Amino acid sequence: MKQRKAKRQAGKSKPNSTANRSSTKPGQASRRDVIGLVRNWGIVAALAAGGGWYLVDEVTATISEQDLTKIGNGIPTIVQIHDPQCSRCIALQKETRKALKAFGRDELQYVVANIRTEKGRALARANRVGHVTLLLFDSEGKRRQILQGPSHRDYLEMMFRKHVDVSSSS
Repeated sequence: MKQRKAKRQAGKSKPNSTANRSSTKPGQASRRDVIGLVRNWGIVAALAAGGGWYLVDEVTATISEQDLTKIGNGIPTIVQIHDPQCSRCIALQKETRKALKAFGRDELQYVVANIRTEKGRALARANRVGHVTLLLFDSEGKRRQILQGPSHRDYLEMMFRKHVDVSSSS
């Protein structure tokens, strides 16, 4: 008797299996599955597009920064003598980029002379400087100042502002 009662109670607690069956055939995705799949792929596509945009922007900026022919093109120029494997050079580059945010593109430009390239080494030799150095050129391409060693962005911004003011008055 107890066994029958236990079976009845167990049967009551079991959900109705026919009520929970989906109306799709085996191997066929439900509408909910399709919507979830579309949402997930949409998120992946958005992340990939954002990452791609960031990478393209970074590569374009890096290529533009390597163009040493910008020196003397009518805009005062900051040239960093840079070794991409030097942690102090990388720190200086980050601080320089932060300081440059206070200036417009037509006000001051930034160029990187990579000492691992022949052109970068030649520029460093011509100015008798090593890496972790910033060379400040006026709009005509004449070197006006040398800043050596790592510096904080506030100091760099102040020095760049002085450089731009002197370059625009001459």
